[in-house]
Amino acid sequence: MLGEIQIAILVFVIDIVVLIIISILMKKYLTQKIMFPKTRLIKGSGIENDELDINNSIFLHMTDGIIAFDRNGKMILINPAAQKLLNVLPEHNNFDDIFGKLHLNINLEKIIYLENWTNTEERFQIDDRFVNAYFAPFKKENDRTVGVIAVIQDITEHVKLDNMRKEFIADVSHELKTPITSIMGYADTLLEEEYDKETQSKFLSVIATEARRMAKLVTDLLTLSKNDSNNNIVQKESFDLGELVKKCQDKLAIEIKKKGHEVKSFVTADVPLVYADKDDIERVVLNILTNSIKYTKDGGEIKIYVGFVYNDAYIKVFDNGIGIPEEDLNRIFERFYRVDKARSREMGGTGLGLSIAKDLLDRNGGSIDIKSEVGKGTEVVIKVPTKVTDEKK
Repeated sequence: MLGEIQIAILVFVIDIVVLIIISILMKKYLTQKIMFPKTRLIKGSGIENDELDINNSIFLHMTDGIIAFDRNGKMILINPAAQKLLNVLPEHNNFDDIFGKLHLNINLEKIIYLENWTNTEERFQIDDRFVNAYFAPFKKENDRTVGVIAVIQDITEHVKLDNMRKEFIADVSHELKTPITSIMGYADTLLEEEYDKETQSKFLSVIATEARRMAKLVTDLLTLSKNDSNNNIVQKESFDLGELVKKCQDKLAIEIKKKGHEVKSFVTADVPLVYADKDDIERVVLNILTNSIKYTKDGGEIKIYVGFVYNDAYIKVFDNGIGIPEEDLNRIFERFYRVDKARSREMGGTGLGLSIAKDLLDRNGGSIDIKSEVGKGTEVVIKVPTKVTDEKK
């Protein structure tokens, strides 16, 4: 027969899990099964079968860890999620075995014997994972504490996102501070003394350049913000991708001429019309072509291919520019990430162009892939869905 303490454990586990789901709003339920020991804890308990099925289904669909200890610190219940998160081995069978090695500021006796003790939380790191542990006493009907429940959460993704947010804010502050400092410095210098027209023109040119750079950064940030909040409405239409590429090439004709590049375009016959937001795709193409022009040495070669494969039209841009190191390729779509920060700033880059390009393509059901080799050049492949593909979805 199931004892009163064991029944109390089972009921308390359910209550505390529901409480944490409501209060923290971070629970993620997956279809993975969690083993719950089908021992005398359940058998002969007197609890209705339907109620047991409901209670067990909660455990079977949880990804958080649950551990229960009695008054002496002996482990009386643990699920596989907790075993995995805390690396619990078969020989670990009490509170100190599991939490003692983590050097947490948790005292089992305080939780059990202090009447005013309610619950506490501890955050710690195990290997490359961040874990949050929530401890609370559970009691019998006579209000006597009979043990402690620990709920274990893997908060690694939450910590990573928080760190990314902090890094993003720091990057934005730095990127805005640099041009502002430059503008203020040159403006104050002009106000303090009289200079000849040539010097004034030089200083004003720097001020104008930095102001444009700051304006571009703010514009890019607003674009990202709108994309993140889904405030940008995607207005899809059918259009010719080859014509769009030619239009983008014409817009960049002056930059191409300045660098002395040879740009060749090839359009495969019978490329179907694509179905996407034309402004979005134009911005992506301009961004990629601008990068190729910037990061290819004077007199370089850029080839553009427009074609069709399976259900997508594509644009391939090849250049023989400086290339991107292999270790940087998996990070180039991160916001503010630059391979060569100094050179990128010098050329007016904000570090947001590829992030925006990827976001815009994602919004339109497209994709972007970049391959590169230092000193040999870069290949960018942009895929855009056709109208036929969109209608089939």
